[in-house]
Amino acid sequence: MTCAICHIRKPKRECPGVRGEICTICCGREREESVDCPFDCHWLRDAHQHEKPPEFDRALIPNLDVKITEEFLEQNQVLLAFIAVSVFEAWLETPAATDWDVREALQALISTWRTLQSGIYYESRPDNTFAASIAAHVKKKIDEVREREVQERGSSSIRDSVILNVLMFLQRLEYLHNNGRKRSRAFLDFLRGFYAPSMEEKEESIVEPKEPLIIL
Repeated sequence: MTCAICHIRKPKRECPGVRGEICTICCGREREESVDCPFDCHWLRDAHQHEKPPEFDRALIPNLDVKITEEFLEQNQVLLAFIAVSVFEAWLETPAATDWDVREALQALISTWRTLQSGIYYESRPDNTFAASIAAHVKKKIDEVREREVQERGSSSIRDSVILNVLMFLQRLEYLHNNGRKRSRAFLDFLRGFYAPSMEEKEESIVEPKEPLIIL
C-alpha cells in the first residue's frame, strides 16, 4: 500500500481529508493546500497548535491607524465574543470557506462601518460569494441585537464606533493566525477553540448570549 496522495511513500497516518492513508511528508506539504482538512483531524489540530504563522510585515495589516487598547477590549469583551461567535457561526453555513474568505468579509464589514463615521451609509459587499455570505450573516446578527435593544429599551447602547473597533481587532487576529496556506482555517480553528469547543455539537455549541443587551 502506498500514500493516497503521492502514491510513492508508505502511508503513516489516516487522512479524513482524502479518506485514505497518507505519508507524513504529504500530510505536512498538502495540509490545507490541496487537501480540505476537517477540524476533527488530529494531525490538523496538532499542526494548528504548534505551527508558526509565516513571517510578514505587520505594517501591512489594514486599519492600524486605529489604536485598540486592552481597556477597550475588557470593556467590550461581551460584544467581541458575540461578533466572534457570529463569524464562526457564519462559517458553519459556508463550510467551504477559509480564513481568506473571513479576511475579505471582515474588511467589507469594516468598510461598511467606516462609512458610518463620515455620516454616509454604504454597505460594502464582496464579490466573493463565501465572503459575502459571512459578512451578511455577521451584519444580520449585529442588527438583530441592536433592534432587540431598541424594542426593549427604546434605543441601542451599541455604538457604531465600538463595533468598528471590534471588527478591526478581529481582523488583526485573523492576520496573526492565518497560516498562509491556500485553504487555511487556522483562524477559524482559533475561534472554534474559544467559542465552539465541540464540532460534534456544531450549532448547538455556539451559544448566543441570553442577554444581548450589551452594556458598554
